[in-house]
Amino acid sequence: MPTFRVAGKMFLTLPDDETSLAVRCPKEERDELVRAEPGKFWVADHEASFAWVRARLAALDDVDELRAIVVDSWQQAAPPRLLQAHPELGPPARP
Repeated sequence: MPTFRVAGKMFLTLPDDETSLAVRCPKEERDELVRAEPGKFWVADHEASFAWVRARLAALDDVDELRAIVVDSWQQAAPPRLLQAHPELGPPARP
């Protein structure tokens, strides 16, 4: 399973079947996402106690939604120096 990391921290995994991806997501937001769009987002049993959510690639609206999901996960894992070096990505979106 390919994994993607920033500064040694994993922020994305792509399961072998390549139909979904797993990304960092605060548990409160994750639970809201899963309730709001269960056809798009879900939590794998082995990730239930961690701040990760899975997204079905075919269910995403477009490449912009995919980019937003990946960037948000990267921002959660990236150290401040990288966040400052890439201001075009903006701060992590939080309610």
